[in-house]
Amino acid sequence: MSAAEEFMKLVSIMERLRKECPWDRKQTPESLRQYILEEAHEAVESIDNEDWDELKKELGDLLLQIVFQAEIAREHQWFTLEEII
Repeated sequence: MSAAEEFMKLVSIMERLRKECPWDRKQTPESLRQYILEEAHEAVESIDNEDWDELKKELGDLLLQIVFQAEIAREHQWFTLEEII
């Protein structure tokens, strides 16, 4: 699968989680901010340790947080993922 297809799959999963998962549905930008910081710190730590396998995982976690925030913004009509990109 191409990167674009994988990305769209992630976006689709997030849309579904926001509709069907009670925890995901109740999240706000403010409630998720700690996770953005946590994942960014873990990515930096992986770089510092030159642990490229771990960096791959942490960047995926950080990407998930970006998509999560973008989905919330889309729902509120603040901005879209396309505008971020």
